[in-house]
Amino acid sequence: MAHYLVFLGSTRTCTPPSPARLGERVAKACERLLSSLPNTTAEIIDPLSLSLEAPFRPLFAYAKADAPNDLAQLADKISGADGYVMVSPEYNHSMSPALSHLLNHFGASLFAFKPSAIVTYSMGQWGGVRAAVAMRSFLSELGCLPVSAMVHIPKAQETLTDEGHFTEDQERWESYFGRTLGQLMWWAEAAASYKNHVDPAHVSPAFKTAPSQRNAPGSERRE
Repeated sequence: MAHYLVFLGSTRTCTPPSPARLGERVAKACERLLSSLPNTTAEIIDPLSLSLEAPFRPLFAYAKADAPNDLAQLADKISGADGYVMVSPEYNHSMSPALSHLLNHFGASLFAFKPSAIVTYSMGQWGGVRAAVAMRSFLSELGCLPVSAMVHIPKAQETLTDEGHFTEDQERWESYFGRTLGQLMWWAEAAASYKNHVDPAHVSPAFKTAPSQRNAPGSERRE
């Protein structure tokens, strides 16, 4: 049974003149479409349901016994998932601060060697496509490489109901989503299968001690 996490990249509870939490509709559509497939389950990760302490402190900054329950439990879910769907509106031509803030709590080793899919939306005509450009590099650095196909939803307030169903052209929308989700599932299955033959941590060990582990040989030398 494959399991996917759908990250809802919004914490806004009011967005005049659209319905509040427009991204929730998009996340529900992703969850519904994934869960409708054989041997597949999906779960929405909503940042509003989590208690993220301020000021910012990532999970790896805590001793294991002292980690907040919300972060520790989500870390287990991230580690156990087969792939991820990242849902984001567009803020100043980039991904939402809510999504990047949430994901920044976790090290890349939890996401590594698994795929992700980018789903963006907006109230206007562009569907958040410019946010997706920034998300590609962000998710690649996080270790969950995004698949090539993406979903962009313009005028999401007219396209989706509160429960994540399409208001019209259902077959075309499901086919459009299906191309991206199909790629996500193909890569997730391929990655899971190959892990049974080759341990990815052996091929490319995670950086877990200090940032200097990333340095090229000789970069510490002083002139």
